[in-house]
Amino acid sequence: MLTPPRSMWWETLDGPVTPRPALSENLDVDVAIVGGGFTGLWTARELLERDPALRIVVVEQSVCGFGASGRNGGWASALFPVSDWTLAKRFGEETVAPLHHALNRAVATLGEAVRNDGIDGHFRQGGTLTFARSQIQAERLQHQVSKNSERGFGDELAWLSSDEARQRADLPGLFGATFAPHCARINPARVVRGLADRLVERGVDIYENTTVAAIEAATPTRRARIISRGGTVSANYVVRATEAFSVKLPGLRRSVAPIYSLMIATEPLPSSFWDATGFREYETFADDRHMIIYGQRTDDNRIAFGGRGAPYHFGSSIKPGYDYDDKVFQLLEGTLRDLFPNLPGEISHRWGGPLAMPRDMMPSVNVDH
Repeated sequence: MLTPPRSMWWETLDGPVTPRPALSENLDVDVAIVGGGFTGLWTARELLERDPALRIVVVEQSVCGFGASGRNGGWASALFPVSDWTLAKRFGEETVAPLHHALNRAVATLGEAVRNDGIDGHFRQGGTLTFARSQIQAERLQHQVSKNSERGFGDELAWLSSDEARQRADLPGLFGATFAPHCARINPARVVRGLADRLVERGVDIYENTTVAAIEAATPTRRARIISRGGTVSANYVVRATEAFSVKLPGLRRSVAPIYSLMIATEPLPSSFWDATGFREYETFADDRHMIIYGQRTDDNRIAFGGRGAPYHFGSSIKPGYDYDDKVFQLLEGTLRDLFPNLPGEISHRWGGPLAMPRDMMPSVNVDH
């Protein structure tokens, strides 16, 4: 059994997490989903929206939200990790605009879903600020804004002068910033756990503490199936939504690179700090350094802040001990205090975990038939 992570997000849940029963029988269903994170649960929700009669089973090795979905930086973002130039070169210029529109809609759709489903996930669409803290960073960001405008996406990314940026976030040393409106701050653990609860209410069977030993494709004589110690689930369709933990399944050790990202959170900060600093719309934030950082103002007025810096572990290794790295935590705190020199108080939480990085750096959805 994998116990829930010790992240700050999990402490905000309304009560202790009690795992749902493990799979203990053989089942025949329409759709079997492996993985109880955002990908798996949103797939189940979308399928139910299209056909409420579907029998859907979700199987999770720990509890829903155990992986990256319950530990991340809490950005629901339309920002895409691949440049428009790369997309156009690989897939054609005509694919770029539809992707932008789909990503923008996805943020709004999540907001509508949590509102309609009654999930208190601290959703607030305040946009994203990406700070330029050097002239080189300012030039890079202005180039992005210019390219967006040339492609007809000028409303998706705006350049803010240093004075305009400080009206939103009064930080020292700013050369300017970009503002992207299509991003929302969320509490990821509350959203993912809420999605699971609503799916159960709608008839989806979720089995937790169930480790899948194998996923077998359909043959001419039987349907696709997932195999666990407690039972086998046969289905017309199997969805593998296992993110970084895909590497633990047979034949998939190199399917993705499990990359660790670590986070820290401050104590709740006084109103005087926020009055002086800004972030009145709860904008998520980063800067344009090459080493990725990300942050947000939480619902209880902390700063949740994370970034890269933890090493890749040889052989796609994933271990609970890798979730904590004192050197990386110290680096994150130093970076945070450099951004916010007037930051009061102490760091109250430290946590981390693996996420799936495609080895070609390109997000994708694959179908085997």
